[in-house]
Amino acid sequence: MRSMSSLPDHQPTQWRVRVWFAALWPYLMEYRGRVLLALLCLVLAKVASVSLPFLLKHQVDHLTAIDDVAEQWWLWFPLGLLIAYGAVRFLNVFIGEVRDVIFGRVTERAMRRMSLRLFEHLHRLSLDFHLDRQTGALQRDIERGTQGISFLLRFLVFNIVPTLLELALVIGLLWYNYPPIFALVTAMAVVVYVAFSIKLTEWRTRFVREANAMDSQTHTRALDSLLNYETVKYFTAEQRESQQYDQSLAQWEQARQKNRWSLFSLNSGQALIISVAMASMLMAATYYVLIGTMSVGDFVLVNAFMFQLFLPLNFLGFVYREIKASMANIERMFELLDVQPTVPDDGQNTLQLRGGEVRFEQIFFAYHAQRPILHGLNLTIPAGKTLAIVGGSGAGKSTLTRLLYRFYDPQQGRILIDGQPISDVKQAELRQALGMVPQDTVLFNDTLKNNVLYARPDASDDEVMQVLQLAQLQHLLTLSPNGWDTLVGERGLKLSGGEKQRLAIARMLLKRPAIMLFDEATSSLDSQTEQEIMFAIRRISEGHTALIIAHRLSTVVDADSIAVMEAGQIVEQGTHQQLMALQGRYHQLWQMQQGQQSE
Repeated sequence: MRSMSSLPDHQPTQWRVRVWFAALWPYLMEYRGRVLLALLCLVLAKVASVSLPFLLKHQVDHLTAIDDVAEQWWLWFPLGLLIAYGAVRFLNVFIGEVRDVIFGRVTERAMRRMSLRLFEHLHRLSLDFHLDRQTGALQRDIERGTQGISFLLRFLVFNIVPTLLELALVIGLLWYNYPPIFALVTAMAVVVYVAFSIKLTEWRTRFVREANAMDSQTHTRALDSLLNYETVKYFTAEQRESQQYDQSLAQWEQARQKNRWSLFSLNSGQALIISVAMASMLMAATYYVLIGTMSVGDFVLVNAFMFQLFLPLNFLGFVYREIKASMANIERMFELLDVQPTVPDDGQNTLQLRGGEVRFEQIFFAYHAQRPILHGLNLTIPAGKTLAIVGGSGAGKSTLTRLLYRFYDPQQGRILIDGQPISDVKQAELRQALGMVPQDTVLFNDTLKNNVLYARPDASDDEVMQVLQLAQLQHLLTLSPNGWDTLVGERGLKLSGGEKQRLAIARMLLKRPAIMLFDEATSSLDSQTEQEIMFAIRRISEGHTALIIAHRLSTVVDADSIAVMEAGQIVEQGTHQQLMALQGRYHQLWQMQQGQQSE
């Protein structure tokens, strides 16, 4: 998988825009009727906009042609022209609003589709991506990317295209009706303005990217600190956290200042170009009025055209800058979409469960090449039996569950369920057959009941109550004022470690998978509750294939088989009595733990 830091260098802008529009085009075409209607409104609005200066010209010419304004005012009052001017101006605004309403559904649907596509893609990515990710930065990337799509679609279609259309109409009308200098100055100003804007905007885009990166870093710093609120309090690190957050804010502030100075350079240059062009056209119009070639109404028309043209052109510079900023945001989102899972879901076969036998054959695996974890491991869990794995920390016990879930694939060897290689099976079907109680239980910020129902949303209340009783959670329901509708807090922080583990056990029991996995499932429980839970686990796993990873040997003495794991290999295997009789590594671990309990 390509991590976010190892993504390829930025492709040329034109190539990226083609890729983005190829991705967005199907969503636009979903409402092609709305798109066409919005474009029609756009054209009508621009035609109305271009006609306004002509109406204004005729009004001025009509007024200046009257010799005596004091008599017979109704003869010279241009009622029809004034009504037409007001009506056209209203239509110009009204049609624009109608266009926005019509096209709004298109942009919102595109944002919805892309957000869903990215959300689903992130869930398809492998575990190593999510272990390396920074949640706060990732969240900001998604937010800015979806907002960037909305801005890009709306302003590209309804600002850049209309402004270019208006430019073409105005230059054509000036060329046709007036001396060529007006059209030439307008065209030259547009070319210089656009060239300058593109050049400066390309230069300052790197400052936009830098500001975005600092914004994501600052957001990550704050989110990470707040999520670890208790740890901060344990070590009285509030001041240290504030200093680190302020350092991130200082870097963000510096990046924003660079961005602002580059924007100052761009705005100043654009204003200079527009001012020179407007002054040149006004001087030319004044000259032609003085020599009698143009009327005062023509002077007003040229002046109105300049304001009507250069103000949108100035706004076009803003739009182009924002589109470039949106592209930087969208770029990050598409980089996320480019990341591919390291464990491809390319299995085509359906998992055929017969008894649930699990077999690891000659497994070699390492998270990193310089640190191998498993070395030619061979292990079989017979169908319907319970196998316990014990051993020291770092022996590779939990790695077995990750490989079985296909969060990772071994570098060598294969894993089979009832004789079928799991790499040939669809991952969704594989994981549907597995049930997991992890050592570190993280719950959703929801009710007790909904956290249990996450395993099987269609389960009945009686089934939920049954698994809660099996997991010894009756007291929690009794003590909580809202019963199983009690909120557990973010990541389950309102519950104790033992309560979270019991809730995880209840959730797994509700799923009732063919193969059950328990990774230190009772590590946070007291001895009495642990024995009760292990009794419930043995009862519920009866007839099911079960893999129990345990630290305390006393909890697994009744397992059908116990495997001792060291340095990525199985060094001993048998029942409790057989392993004790061997006087080997298991016997040493047992004596050590019994001695600790005696002390």
